[in-house]
Amino acid sequence: MRIAPLAAFCVALALTAPGYAQTPDTIVLEDLTWTELRALVRAGKTTVLVPIGGTEQNGPHMALGKHNTRVRILAERIGRGLGNALVAPVLAYVPEGSVQPPTGHMRFPGTITVREETFRQTLELAARSFRLHGFRDIVFLGDHGSTQAGERDVAARLNREWSTSATRVHAIEEYYRAATSGFEALLKTRGYRADEIGQHAGLSDTSLTLALEPRLVRAAPPERPAAGEPSGVEGDPQRASAELGRLGVDLIVTQSVTAIRKSIESSKR
Repeated sequence: MRIAPLAAFCVALALTAPGYAQTPDTIVLEDLTWTELRALVRAGKTTVLVPIGGTEQNGPHMALGKHNTRVRILAERIGRGLGNALVAPVLAYVPEGSVQPPTGHMRFPGTITVREETFRQTLELAARSFRLHGFRDIVFLGDHGSTQAGERDVAARLNREWSTSATRVHAIEEYYRAATSGFEALLKTRGYRADEIGQHAGLSDTSLTLALEPRLVRAAPPERPAAGEPSGVEGDPQRASAELGRLGVDLIVTQSVTAIRKSIESSKR
């Protein structure tokens, strides 16, 4: 009896390659094969979270990939909280200012920027891809302030275009608000000052990173800015801790899960 090539390949794998992995217990799209993904969507995992980070300076004490790592971990926790969601790859390139002349974070080495229209086109085409492959709720989670307007615009535009279809796009601004103003308010109730909580790479920002991926935070930066040179820090990270950061993480996950469920429920009416 002649064995089909694909069947023979599978038999060979089973007999000679015990080190090959089984289907992992994961909700991360990049860790799945296309057939595993298709099966999960058919089984009801029709929500996809799109984590949006950004590659930028975070002071001399925190790594450039803070936003990307943070939103990846948080998106997975939010996805597991939802129960029917998968997590897309992190979008690491977002608007960060102009190149000539350099503005904002672009004044610091390592920051990467894209044009606003490029960012929005990327979001739009990602959403169109997910819709094509069976996802019904596409959720934008932006860890960076510069992306919020673009997320809202793309979601609104696609929802108008897809008004007669079952697919909806959700720009969840509650995620970013919980990570910024929400966490700031919580820290103030514990006696921390606004000037140390800060807006960028200060106490709140650093605490969140310590709670999620402490290897990104340096206890003693090998090189500090020269006198009069900007540090890139808005706030004071000296009293940052993983313990404080975990308070912010719980806030972000809880409020994001609630907001996503509410947005999806409202879109079905």
